[in-house]
Amino acid sequence: MNTMIEQKPLYIEVAGRIRERIYSQFLKPGEWIDEKAVCEQLGISRTPLREALKVLHAEALVELVPRRGCYVKTLDGDGLQELFPVMATLEGLCARMAVENCTAQQLDELESMHAQMERAAADGEVNRYFDENHVFHRAVQELSGNRWLQRITGELRGVLQLARQKQLTIPGRLMQSLEEHRQIIQSFRDRDPLQAQQAMERHLCRQQDALQDPDPNP
Repeated sequence: MNTMIEQKPLYIEVAGRIRERIYSQFLKPGEWIDEKAVCEQLGISRTPLREALKVLHAEALVELVPRRGCYVKTLDGDGLQELFPVMATLEGLCARMAVENCTAQQLDELESMHAQMERAAADGEVNRYFDENHVFHRAVQELSGNRWLQRITGELRGVLQLARQKQLTIPGRLMQSLEEHRQIIQSFRDRDPLQAQQAMERHLCRQQDALQDPDPNP
């Protein structure tokens, strides 16, 4: 049987390129997106770019302002206070269900992801740690086995991504985050769903605390 390779629409590819620029902070929060310059850089017309910006708007990564253009979304303090507790609840539920569902092989894979985080932290590489951290959290969400939970959590993960990366740059926060992850992975080893849920919720709440209080060791 022939299997056709699905080709993504151009605007999806463009959305991915711009998303990467936002996550890498090449495009910073509050920055105006120069549509003409982006079109020239990517060799595209305005149509796929504007469709791409609609996708990113739906993900709450950009803001479309009538007659003014498109800006990278800025989350204020109130927005973070509202979103982090929701994300903590969702990711906590993902962790609990993941412990209930994961096989021995899947646990080994999580262990490998955690080991990558350990190495990145030991080398003091914040960006690499953030990337490995993102892979770990996404894996836990997928192991929950609940498609609706994965979808909602995934959407909010994109909104909070920049804030979660920023808190890792606070002095001392990287190692604190790693210790929180050690508690999460230990709960998987113990096969303790409630412990996993609580550890994940504490981890997310501590991220919020770190952004509100720059001192990671109050």
